[in-house]
Amino acid sequence: MTTVPSPTAETRWRCTLCGNLTRFDVTRSSKVVEYVHLDLAGEPTVEERDVVSETIESVRCRWCNAVDQIELVDRPGAAS
Repeated sequence: MTTVPSPTAETRWRCTLCGNLTRFDVTRSSKVVEYVHLDLAGEPTVEERDVVSETIESVRCRWCNAVDQIELVDRPGAAS
């Protein structure tokens, strides 16, 4: 399984097929530790969530459904 790089403060995703910069379906795997509080009726509420690790498995373009066609490009105005 190959992972997709995450966007940073200087970069963003772009679909190489249609040019989409704004709409993507992201599949990710996360390992988290959560503090769950149960009220007296037994209803759970997550009060704290700590992400231990996270991997982006795939990114699909919402416009053209392309998978594995997503690249990182510079954000406008990002300091180079």
